[in-house]
Amino acid sequence: MIPVKSVMTTNVIFVRPETPIYEALDILSNKKISGVPVVNDQMEVVGILSEKDVLQLLIDKALDVKSTVDNYMTREVVSFTEEDDIVAICKFFIRSYIRRVPIVRDSKLVGIVSRRDIVNVILEAKSKMSPLRYA
Repeated sequence: MIPVKSVMTTNVIFVRPETPIYEALDILSNKKISGVPVVNDQMEVVGILSEKDVLQLLIDKALDVKSTVDNYMTREVVSFTEEDDIVAICKFFIRSYIRRVPIVRDSKLVGIVSRRDIVNVILEAKSKMSPLRYA
């Protein structure tokens, strides 16, 4: 078993529901990330804002420049705890279109795991395996 806490990113970039949507877009673009957790004042995850969510901006005729993340975020969030097994997240990613999941402790955001994190775990595991396994 590989616990999530050994793989998760702990320095999580996040936004709040009241964050202006274009500020959130700048964060996604400048940090080169495809999504970001949305948290309330207690650091509880209340949503996720992904690149897919913000595509709506291009076709939203009623877009108000003052619109906030709250208008575009996905509210149904799947999360895991830091004690969960990384294999459970891997299986979830295989069955889902979701690319990242928040990691919570007592309902509060403590980390994030992305598909790329899982790919890196696989590469690290491969580098520790015997070359005879691939012969």
